[in-house]
Amino acid sequence: MIDSNSILLFVADVPKSAGFYGQLLGQNPVEFSPTFAMFILPSGLALGLWGKAGVEPAPAATGGGCDVGFKVATADKVDTLHAEWQVKGATILLPPTNLDFGRTFVAADPDGHRLRVYNVAED
Repeated sequence: MIDSNSILLFVADVPKSAGFYGQLLGQNPVEFSPTFAMFILPSGLALGLWGKAGVEPAPAATGGGCDVGFKVATADKVDTLHAEWQVKGATILLPPTNLDFGRTFVAADPDGHRLRVYNVAED
């Protein structure tokens, strides 16, 4: 039986990435070492940052091959978080935009991992 779920992102510099995510999420990691940091998101999902130099087997891909999604309750919240994340140093890959599923923006972390904030439009 699986007890919990997590996403592990392979990063070049754990302290730098932990600082970036701590600022974006407004929280400290629940676990932290020079090679690993873990955040617990409001949904209960664990977001781990693992220094890629110590991963076995070695990762074959770098950041940017998929999105880590952050669903928010309203389209206005997409715009609010976009402004906040931009001030906090996130690289914006796609400004707030209406797509077929709803409102969204995409940011990147220091390793190029894509972070998609979105709201699903009501039909």
